[in-house]
Amino acid sequence: MRIAVCVKQIPDPATPYELDPDSHYVVRPNDQVLDDTDRYGVEVALQLAEATEGSVTLVSMSPSGNLQGIRQALAMGADKAVIVDDESLRGSDSLTTAKVLAGAIQREGFDLVIAGTESTDGYTGVVPQQVAELLDVPSLSFAKKVELAEDGAVRIERQTAAGYDVVQSAVPVLVTVTSGVVEPRYPTFKGIMQAKSKPVDTLGCGDVGVSPTTTQTIQAVEPVPAREAGEIVEDDGEGYAKIVAMLEQVKVI
Repeated sequence: MRIAVCVKQIPDPATPYELDPDSHYVVRPNDQVLDDTDRYGVEVALQLAEATEGSVTLVSMSPSGNLQGIRQALAMGADKAVIVDDESLRGSDSLTTAKVLAGAIQREGFDLVIAGTESTDGYTGVVPQQVAELLDVPSLSFAKKVELAEDGAVRIERQTAAGYDVVQSAVPVLVTVTSGVVEPRYPTFKGIMQAKSKPVDTLGCGDVGVSPTTTQTIQAVEPVPAREAGEIVEDDGEGYAKIVAMLEQVKVI
């Protein structure tokens, strides 16, 4: 089974972000990490590939940097990576992102596409569904469990507010997984060393048949106002009355 996993490199959430003073876009450093939500998709792909003697290809759209995040996923066991790095894609919306990812996936060939539900630096939550539409395949979303049926179809347990639904589809198909669907493995020392020699194809827009169109701009970025100091109520035996009055004033009660 040929499995493509959509992954994303993002700036380390533990470090402060810098903004370009002219465009207001985040300045992406060379050191980027793998989006934590994508680790679950990579692990699901690896388990399915092991069960079917298949392959796992990472597909990403972002500045390459030093490929730290991509190497993290390769060290887990993925076979290769395809990253679309093109300056003209800066400021792309979700649809352009989906077109780029779909073009790269179609170029590689696939039986199954796995993605997270959304990235932690974008939170649009619509890119996987757009990719499925562009690839003309079914989309099985919010999977909390993924397995293969006896006939080779993909079966998931879709998380819902009331429990879960069991949904099944023949391949090719796209599946989005939730955090906690599996326990991602930690890269071994051997895996880290092997990741350095695994193939990473760097492509541009033309290689995936996409003409970039920047449809969004950031007009301004303002800092969050500092939180105002609260009021300390001295309890003289009637402190509760002051608190009730405050709650009434803000219409909590």
